[in-house]
Amino acid sequence: MAVIDVRHLRKRYGGREVVRDVTFTVEPGEIFGIIGPNGAGKTTTVECVEGLRTADGGAVRVLGREPGDPELRQRLGVQLQESQLPDRIRVREAMELFASFYDRPAATGPLLERLGLGEHREQQYKKLSGGQKQRLSIALSLVGSPEVAVLDELTTGLDPQARRDTLAADRGHPRGRRHRPAGDPLHGRGRAAVRPDSGDRRRPDGGRRQSRRAHPAGGRRGHRHVPPVRPARGS
Repeated sequence: MAVIDVRHLRKRYGGREVVRDVTFTVEPGEIFGIIGPNGAGKTTTVECVEGLRTADGGAVRVLGREPGDPELRQRLGVQLQESQLPDRIRVREAMELFASFYDRPAATGPLLERLGLGEHREQQYKKLSGGQKQRLSIALSLVGSPEVAVLDELTTGLDPQARRDTLAADRGHPRGRRHRPAGDPLHGRGRAAVRPDSGDRRRPDGGRRQSRRAHPAGGRRGHRHVPPVRPARGS
């Protein structure tokens, strides 16, 4: 069964239709990207999936439930396009606070290490760089060990190496390591991720990086290509 099932989604702001007849599914363990230019409706689409906005038409199911269902709060991780924390909160404190919201949170230390924030545990939020704040936002979205993670513009503000590390972590097996301990929020088993992106991704050698994708404003169905790195699928 698909962990995310979107059928003929529509959303309007006033008289303007920003999402028109979008249909896609995300399977367990799959990484699914929504690609399009700024203003195409990518964030609106994922906000309807997250339950932050109400669709004007169509149907959305996440783990078999309607978005906004209280049970999904323990099973869905969300990284917003923009987020902010109190200036003086420390990285460790933010992680501990967010972990307290979940019944079975991940160990915060290893997660920070995985995302390159291990040396910044005691750093105040206001003293983090833009890229470090972005990594912390990703860590906070994963600290609940979600079954589904929705990550909006997850590599914005990251340098090239940080992008590679973050994408490798998101795939669940960085630097070729395909096996992770049970309970690791970055473990690929049974997890799905949705990543909106503001443009085509290209490999360092200049080739186009293909993936499953959907175009919100155009209403075209996402189609499958062979990705350059295969996402880990649940077994």
